[in-house]
Amino acid sequence: MTEILFLTLFGLLLIGTPVAFALGLASVSALYFGSSIPLIIMPQKLFNGLNSFPFLAIPLFLLAGNIMAAAQISERLVKLAGLMLGRYPGGLAQMSTGASAFFGAISGSAPATSSAIGSILIPAMVKRGYPAPYAGAVIASSGALGLIIPPSLTMVVYGTIADVSIGSLFIAGIIPGLTIACAIGLVNYAMARKNKLERERAPDRSEVFKIISESGLALVMPVIILGGIYGGVFTPTESAAVACLYGLVVGVFIYRSISLKALGPIFMDTAIASAIVMYLMGTANAFSFIITAEQVPQTVAAMILDVSNEPTLIMFLVMILLLVAGTFLDNVAALVLLVPTLGALIASVGIDPVYFGVFTVITLAVGNFTPPVGLNLFIAAGLSGSSIEAISKSALPYIGAYIAILVLVILFPAAVMILV
Repeated sequence: MTEILFLTLFGLLLIGTPVAFALGLASVSALYFGSSIPLIIMPQKLFNGLNSFPFLAIPLFLLAGNIMAAAQISERLVKLAGLMLGRYPGGLAQMSTGASAFFGAISGSAPATSSAIGSILIPAMVKRGYPAPYAGAVIASSGALGLIIPPSLTMVVYGTIADVSIGSLFIAGIIPGLTIACAIGLVNYAMARKNKLERERAPDRSEVFKIISESGLALVMPVIILGGIYGGVFTPTESAAVACLYGLVVGVFIYRSISLKALGPIFMDTAIASAIVMYLMGTANAFSFIITAEQVPQTVAAMILDVSNEPTLIMFLVMILLLVAGTFLDNVAALVLLVPTLGALIASVGIDPVYFGVFTVITLAVGNFTPPVGLNLFIAAGLSGSSIEAISKSALPYIGAYIAILVLVILFPAAVMILV
């Protein structure tokens, strides 16, 4: 059954079948041709894969991000980033990273962050003489912060699959997320000095208060989410509902940038995106049932442990595996395929699943701006008019920055868990 399962899966992926359908068809094929288990188990596993209260956080966080994006807060966050970072060499690049960190803390999505911030700052960078591929690389790499800085949809998915506290994942992601933002800022500074990129004009004193007051309401949302979870006021799922309500109040009644008529398309876009993710989770549950029944995770864990049982070496091996997987699979697909197997491995060597979850999310984030399927690359290419190849080449220093932080995370795991 295992051979039929994986041969069918990889065959379907090679011909371009969407991952969700490939998982479902591979599971049906394995059950029908390789076992005596009745096929009625398939719809049961599909339903059980969705019948989870924590999963309700996924459509709610998607809705909250869409509401805040429709509220046109990206322009306000760009101004706030300019107030804080525009004075440094390569001011627009620094603003891109800062604004992406702010927006990522609201949207929880890398593509949404790249699109919202890139649509404003890529044209501005090109106009100021920044090479278009470099402008695209800055946005693509900075947009990946949306996966890491909490609240993060990817962390919600990992926490649900691995049965790990989503609140703990959010808290543990704060320090690594801010550290990566600083690392990107250092690369921006080095590239600015190399290419003689200019600083931005400091805003007048009269503008400072206006910028802070306009952007402050948007930045309150992640504070409410994390503060509420960490203070025990509500669960991560409930925090997503609070975020939706807060976004509606700010967008409709305070910023007045969302009309009641605009809510229909917002809800429709959220429903479509949620359906895609949730169907994938359902088929992944059926797939996980089969590989668990065949003891695939235990077999793979035993093979790796035959090489070494040293946690640090194992983490480096896992990092390579996740970096490769991230270049071919989107984050959710990589999680549902790999977490069941890797979970058995880390449990056998005593690695904390919360720490491992943050590490996994950071590693998969790199795949968002590496070819061939990095979604941030396609967004940046569309906005900058550059080729995927040119942006990928310009992104190499940023890939190096992410990998350097990953190495530090492996060597100093306690630093990730300080706040938990």
